[in-house]
Amino acid sequence: MISSKILRSKGSFRVVPIGIIKKEGKTVYIEIPQKYKDALRGLDQFSHIIVSSWFHKNDTRGKRSVLQVHPKGNMANPLTGVFATRSPARPNLIAISVCKILGVEGNIVHIDKTDALNGTPVIDIKPYIPRIDAISDARIPKWMESFADFD
Repeated sequence: MISSKILRSKGSFRVVPIGIIKKEGKTVYIEIPQKYKDALRGLDQFSHIIVSSWFHKNDTRGKRSVLQVHPKGNMANPLTGVFATRSPARPNLIAISVCKILGVEGNIVHIDKTDALNGTPVIDIKPYIPRIDAISDARIPKWMESFADFD
């Protein structure tokens, strides 16, 4: 339930980037400001991370007002609410990616790949924990069964 205090506020809050996606050729990494470096301690013990980032190049009033899309831009897919899709057009332009950790050096987290653009602000990193993050009995709609992946 949303607290009445939050509803009485101006309806917004502040999210501060904790890093930036960097792409240099085939090298992909997340650069974390030095002030957050200590938050990386122990991350190298995990194989994967969940990265939350901001679709900064997509942040327009028009994109934020989109509530329904044809998934993957394919008109053959049913018109679907954005909360039931991975569309980058949505009220809050938050992207979530699971990335393989290649290494952690100082304030740099080397990852295998991401669909985020170079310069994308990272708003959070969480470890991927298989027993929590992989749901064995998850279901999807029939129209999505033909999707090979979401790249």
